[in-house]
Parts: sequence; C-alpha cells; structure tokens
Amino acid sequence: MNNAFLNKLISTDASWGALALRIPVGIIFAAHGAQKLFGWFGGYGLEGTGQWMDSIGLSPGYLMALLAGGAEFFGGLALVIGLLVRPASAVLAFAMLIAIFSVHIGNGLFMSNNGYEFGLALLAVSVSLVFSGAGRASIDRAIAAR
Repeated sequence: MNNAFLNKLISTDASWGALALRIPVGIIFAAHGAQKLFGWFGGYGLEGTGQWMDSIGLSPGYLMALLAGGAEFFGGLALVIGLLVRPASAVLAFAMLIAIFSVHIGNGLFMSNNGYEFGLALLAVSVSLVFSGAGRASIDRAIAAR
C-alpha cells in the first residue's frame, strides 16, 4: 500500500475533541451492531433483523442485516479504539443515511414517533470524524507519528 495514502487515511488533528465523540458514539454503534449480528441487548440477531429488512424492502434481508450489523459493530469498535477512524466513520455515515431514508424519514424528526433525530445525530458525528480524524488519543495518531 502506498505510504502517502496510508498517512492521509490515518492522519488526524491534535485535538482531544474527537475523543469525546468517538467513545460514546462508538459504544452506541457497537451495541446496535451487536443487536443485529448476535441478538445481544434485546436484538433479533441476523435472522430476525434480516426478515425485518426484507419486510421494508431492503433485500436480500440477511445480507443487508449482515452488512448493517457488521458496519455498526466493527465500525463502532474502530471508533472506540481509534483505529482507521476516517474509513470507519465514512461507512457508518453511509449506514445512517440508509437508516434515515429507508426507515425513519416518513415519521418526522422526533424519536418519540420513530423519527430520524437519533440517526441524524449519529450521522453528524460520523461526518465530523471523517473530516477531523481520530484525534489525539488514538491508535491512528500513534501510527501517523511514526
């Protein structure tokens, strides 16, 4: 892999602010992914999530559940540890766009109506991390410093 490309991929600003975004949002994404993949935390696992995704037109449902769950679980873990935060955040932003427009947009903004406000907040954090990178306390920064 080209060293210049890798440096751009993991480069980050020197702020601590990204840490305040990465940790809680990474935990949220990883937990939601675990619901989809493993049925943890009251989730339905791949089978149940896949059937639901099929029912709303995201077919093949099992594959879509695997992709969404994998993006959220592994992307969330990447945010928590600060490794490959830019690409993980880009994937998570895309997943949130799909969730907003395929599930929540017709319900309005507010979560009380199953609206898109929570998805929009997660999208905003993901896009912010695409631009800023992982920040000071991250594996990305440690690798880039070498």
